[in-house]
Amino acid sequence: MKKKYLYILILIFSCSQNKNEKKQDNSYYDNAFNLLAENRYNEAFKNFSLAKDYYLKQKDSFGAGKCLINMAIIQEKLSDNFGSQETSLSAIGYFDEKNPLHQEYSIVNYNSLGLVSSKLQENEQAIIFYNKILKFSIPDSIKIISQNNLANAYRRKKRYSEALNIYNSILKESKKSKIEYARTTTNFALTKWLQNPKYNPIPEFQKALKIRLKEKDNWGLNSSFAHLSDYYKKTRPDSALFYARKMYDIAKNIDSPDDQIEALEKLISLENPQNSKQYFQVYQSLNDSLQTARNKAKNQFALIRYETEKNKADFLKAKAESTQKQNQIIKQYVVIAIIILSLVLLIITFRKRQKRLQQEKLLEVKNTELKISKKVHDKVANRIYQLMSQVENKDLIDKDALLFGLENAYETSRDISYDNKDINENQSFSEQLHKMLDSYSSDSVKVVFIGNNEKLWEGISFQNKTEVYLVLQELMTNMKKHSQANIVSIKFSRENPVINISYTDNGIGIKKFSPKNGLQNMENRINAINGTIIFDTENNNLLKINITFPV
Repeated sequence: MKKKYLYILILIFSCSQNKNEKKQDNSYYDNAFNLLAENRYNEAFKNFSLAKDYYLKQKDSFGAGKCLINMAIIQEKLSDNFGSQETSLSAIGYFDEKNPLHQEYSIVNYNSLGLVSSKLQENEQAIIFYNKILKFSIPDSIKIISQNNLANAYRRKKRYSEALNIYNSILKESKKSKIEYARTTTNFALTKWLQNPKYNPIPEFQKALKIRLKEKDNWGLNSSFAHLSDYYKKTRPDSALFYARKMYDIAKNIDSPDDQIEALEKLISLENPQNSKQYFQVYQSLNDSLQTARNKAKNQFALIRYETEKNKADFLKAKAESTQKQNQIIKQYVVIAIIILSLVLLIITFRKRQKRLQQEKLLEVKNTELKISKKVHDKVANRIYQLMSQVENKDLIDKDALLFGLENAYETSRDISYDNKDINENQSFSEQLHKMLDSYSSDSVKVVFIGNNEKLWEGISFQNKTEVYLVLQELMTNMKKHSQANIVSIKFSRENPVINISYTDNGIGIKKFSPKNGLQNMENRINAINGTIIFDTENNNLLKINITFPV
């Protein structure tokens, strides 16, 4: 009951040659219309598809858009609704809606989208598309058709008041066309009845029916018979059956399979069991054949699209092959250039790497020198000074112990690369530390230390003990050399998770001398065990040094 109005628009716009349209020769496009006239839809679809590709090759987007619209209409006619919707949507972008000539085809396209959306029960989308049509400046005949379609979409969405307002406005304008007046009258009555089941639509239905019989409007008669059968179904089944039979006859006359199926559904529910069974068999056969035909049409459209795209791809492939020989030489030059550039980059990278490695080696040599210098200072110089202190401060000298110490210093200096330990890992660290600190005590210098016991050093790694040992040895050596102190106090304490060592002497203070290497070594060693060392000289010349490091 809807298709007729789509083809009215096609006759007005698509199939008529607009005087302002500048025609561009395209044999596929002309041949497609000839095939349409013969109802050879699949062949027409294929020619429209080829015509679209030709227009695109000529950069004629308007021509391509026209082809897509006609392809969508063919798909809708053969019930490929999703395919039709997709094709129509793709056509929108090919038109400039500000151009009056383009507007005519945009109207056809939006109308097609509205009808297909309604068939897919997407009535909200249908309303959007019909409203787009009404924004254009269009003839009254097209305006009435579009308004009717819009009102029908509102009715299907059960927005009856909006639909009735549109029908009322159409009734005032459609009296010049009896067919449109009848259509609007029956739609108005149907909507009033759906809105209010107590409303009697029969006078309007009969009025529209008389006009349609007189005008021989078979599509309109099909609609009238359907509405009358629906209305009488519950109250007068005999009348409902009479109009259902009328609808079935007229549906066969206009060759509308969808309307035949609708009429058969009515007859199956209204007829006696014997006739109902016969109608059901016809319904089943018709529905199966219709579904088969629709599936076949969908497959054919897909196949046509595939073949068209394949031919297009083959053409592009042949074109690419024709230019391949010319491009081959360019590719060879590009490859050669890339190889040369890669070699240059490799050479530059290799030289930079060599230079970097050389710098790293120089840096490694310097670091080794610094490390050796540090070992010499820590393991040899301090040890010799310790021995000198013992000779200076002790009245009785143990020659064997002195010789042993000197021999040990000699062995250490002879092979400084070996990591000879200043302390023994297997002996008590607190005792070794006590012995080292006490060695700096003399008649002129009194060394006092508190808190040094084995429990203090529990859990401390041997490496950290060694660093602390060397720092304190350096500190005592600097004191002996430079401070002129006669009292030295060292206090050890443990407050988990840290150990504190507080050093104090009453010498001349750190500001009056600058044992740079020794102090730097101490800081480096304490930093190495994540500790801190703070030097503090007070006004009374007391030197205080606080050392803290984690357990």
